[in-house]
Amino acid sequence: MKYLKTIVAILVISLINLTIISCKDAKKENTQDSIVHSEMNHNKMDKSNNMMDDNSQNSGVQKVLADYMILKDALVETDKNKAAKAGDKLNNTLSKFEINGFTVEQQKELKDIITDAKEHAEHIGRSEIDHQREHFKTLSKDIMDIVAITGTKNTLYQQFCPMYDGGSAWLSLNKEIKNPYYGSKMLKCGKVQKEIN
Repeated sequence: MKYLKTIVAILVISLINLTIISCKDAKKENTQDSIVHSEMNHNKMDKSNNMMDDNSQNSGVQKVLADYMILKDALVETDKNKAAKAGDKLNNTLSKFEINGFTVEQQKELKDIITDAKEHAEHIGRSEIDHQREHFKTLSKDIMDIVAITGTKNTLYQQFCPMYDGGSAWLSLNKEIKNPYYGSKMLKCGKVQKEIN
């Protein structure tokens, strides 16, 4: 009988120990699961925040490019008034360009580029056609620099006219050359320098 009591006592103690150990393991597993789950949620949030940043960044660039293309087309048509309106609109769009989603270094670069681009867009808004084209040359360089930092959803074609002011580039959505520096005088003067994706 004494022997039986000892065995029962050992079994009870073993059972209690097993229960304690399994509870600790379950608690540990739950803790690890919650850590993993928390990390996964954090990663999902990071990705969705990055997607939101990417979308807002892309949206800003798309608006700038849309206004730039309207300006370019107005210069191709040698339409001073249309170019002036497009310059004013581009200036306004550049003023609203959101740079917060970029790195500190990119923000600094973008701020400088945008300040310069706005100045040229503003001049285009109140100048004669020849002067508009002079400012368009530097503005085009600024827009290319913005795209180099931000990227673009659209395929762009960097085109180049060797005749205007020692050589001048611009961006287009089409491969076909329509020269904004000379308009109908030399509409097809130029070549595609590179494709930007």
